[in-house]
Amino acid sequence: MVIGWGGLGTVWGKPAFTVYVREHRYTKAQLDATGEFTVSIPMEGVIPSIVKICGWQSGYDIDKEPAAHLTLEAPEVIHVPGIKEYPLTLECKVLYSQKQDLEKIPEDIRAKMYPQDVDVTYCMANRDAHTAYIGEIVAAYIIR
Repeated sequence: MVIGWGGLGTVWGKPAFTVYVREHRYTKAQLDATGEFTVSIPMEGVIPSIVKICGWQSGYDIDKEPAAHLTLEAPEVIHVPGIKEYPLTLECKVLYSQKQDLEKIPEDIRAKMYPQDVDVTYCMANRDAHTAYIGEIVAAYIIR
């Protein structure tokens, strides 16, 4: 999945990366099942063909690895692979997750980011809330 919302920092004295995943995304089911994730960051800019597949297609409908021509690399600590094409890799174990309460989000942001007048069956529909996953960074490296 391509993420647009994330944050790097320290939580509870641990290095952490927080990702936000919408409720209906295939990635959410994977995160909930494994409790682990990798963040794969491009070092020389994004690759449009990867963004087109991984950012606009659902894992419910296609296998993104062959479709986007991704090269999966074995992780060092967790069980979720990195992506060679985006070599800066953070391996994370979920410390905490929390579903957003849309009623607590300011109305102007809610109207822009969570409009309710879109077709929920569209893969990029954005009616639903995110779950925030705070992941402890347990390994960080560059895939060579």
